[in-house]
This record gives sequence, C-alpha cells and structure tokens, in this order.
Amino acid sequence: MRAIQVTEFGGPEVLVATELPDPVAGPGEVVVGVAVADTLYVETQIRSGWGEYFDVTPPYVPGGGAAGTVLAVGEGVDPAWVGRRVVAGPGVSGTYAEQVVAPVDRLTPVPDGLGLREAAALAHDGVTGTGILDAIRIRAGERVLILGASGGMGTLLVQMAHAAGAHVVGAARGKQKLDLVRELGADAVVDYSEPGWTERAREALGGVGADVLLDGVGGELGLAAFALTADGGRVSAHGAPSGGFAAIDAGEAERRGITLRGIAEVQFAAETITRLSGRALAEAAAGRLRPVIAATFPLEGAADAHRAIEARSVAGKALLTVGEGTLRR
Repeated sequence: MRAIQVTEFGGPEVLVATELPDPVAGPGEVVVGVAVADTLYVETQIRSGWGEYFDVTPPYVPGGGAAGTVLAVGEGVDPAWVGRRVVAGPGVSGTYAEQVVAPVDRLTPVPDGLGLREAAALAHDGVTGTGILDAIRIRAGERVLILGASGGMGTLLVQMAHAAGAHVVGAARGKQKLDLVRELGADAVVDYSEPGWTERAREALGGVGADVLLDGVGGELGLAAFALTADGGRVSAHGAPSGGFAAIDAGEAERRGITLRGIAEVQFAAETITRLSGRALAEAAAGRLRPVIAATFPLEGAADAHRAIEARSVAGKALLTVGEGTLRR
C-alpha cells in the first residue's frame, strides 16, 4: 500500500512517500481503507522533533484520524462491519496511508448523508470540541472568548458556543480568518496579531471579561487571554500551536475562583470517544455543525499540507485525500 513515512525528525521534506505491506487485523481490530486522513498541528510538532514527548521514533507513519470503509475484520469482530463507512478517531495511528488497522472500539459509523471529507474533519476536533463543551457547560448569555477561533477545532467551538446562546468573541489572525469566524456565528472578532488586541477583546466582552475562555493557541497569547477571564470563570487551555501551553498560575486561578482545565482533561477513553464522535457526526449530518475544510492534498502532498499548517495559511482543516474509490462510495 501507499503510505507516508517520517524518515527522521525535521522539516516537511522528511515526509516521504513509500510502499508498505498491507496491514492485517488482529483480534478486536479491523482494517480500514482510508478515504481521507485528518491532519493536526501537533503532527507537525512531532515531525519537527517533539517525538520524544510522544514516544514516537522514526521511521513512522503519521496520522491519528481518518474516514473510510472497513475492508476486513479480525478475530472476534462482527463481520457486519465490513463495507461500513466509519471514522477511526483518536487512539488510531498511522492514518497517512491507504489502509490502517484500528481497534473496533475506536470506530464510529458515518451517518448517511455526511461525506467522508466532512467526517474526517471531525475525527479529532469533533471529539475534543464536543468533550470540551460538555465539561465547560456554556449557558445562554455568557461571554465566551475563543482563542484560535479560525482553526479546525476553533471553528467548531464558535458554532457550538453560538448555538448555546453565548456572546462569542473569536480571536484569530488576519482579515480572511476573522471574516470566517464572524460568518460562523461570532458576535465580535479580534485580531491577536495586532497591538492592543487584549483591550479590544475586553471591550468586545462588555468590559467585564470572559465567563469562559477556550484557548486553542497557548503560549503568551493564551496567558494574555487568561488575564481577560472574569473571576469565577471557566478556562479550557487545550492548545499549544504557539509552541507550548499557556503557563497559567494554578494558584492565581484558585484565588480568583477560576475553574481550569488542560490537555489532560481531553484525553478520553474509547467509549467516550465513540460517544462524542457519534454526536459530532450526527450534528454535522443534520446541518447544525459545519466542519470547515480549507484545503485538501493528495497523500503524496503530505509535506505541502504540513507547510500550509505551519504557515498558518489555512482557516479550518487541511485534509489528505487518500482513496478516491473509497471516497465515492
């Protein structure tokens, strides 16, 4: 089968097209014919040298989410899975390939009427975004600041917070991204690449701060956004594309009565993953949630996809189209 391997840590050029043996499903597993593979910013960080933090050593096949069709099942798996359109979500590795082995308990059926591109775009972000909103419990009328609002998950969070009746302020970089965020339901937008963005964000929040901060960026931007959180507010600091998570002082959060959630709180068990995934896919199939697909690349263009992600030139998701035949089913 065709696949992409990271031959050594480095720039996008280390993503190399190769041929690998077709995988075989073991007990409790299936083989999925990948139609579309998800991409995440963290995959560019692992590729560039963060592998030691994720217990990843080259050569390896990147990718942890995909949509496609079940081709074969292993021992103990119901043969009725064969031929079904599925999302193989968090907890599955090596999806930058024509085929991938996935535990059957990590599969979510794709509803009729939902395309596999859209399903793949929700493979990670739909799960994480839905889980975050479940925990944060946004109420109608609350002020919500979303950092990284134009990203794959940020665009979902904007829609979810808007649907909950919140006053949504979306922070992103550049007019094109901000226009998209507003189109998705934000009441106000702020460009955090411009000086004085925190003052404009506070004004957009009514001058009293955010009841909820959803931080998908981290670093200094995340720390500055934390200062905009009202006492008694709730914070999800789940993103680190800036190079690290926001260094929020847990003691300060406690003194101000702020509930703080981090990346550990979005690491879900298999049963929770499939439940959250099923809800996100159902919302998308019903037209109530729109996964924003900014660009698609062929499998052999994985390096170009990583370059686009690192350059922050895409608003929404970048996907790898792998198996056109499977995609058309």
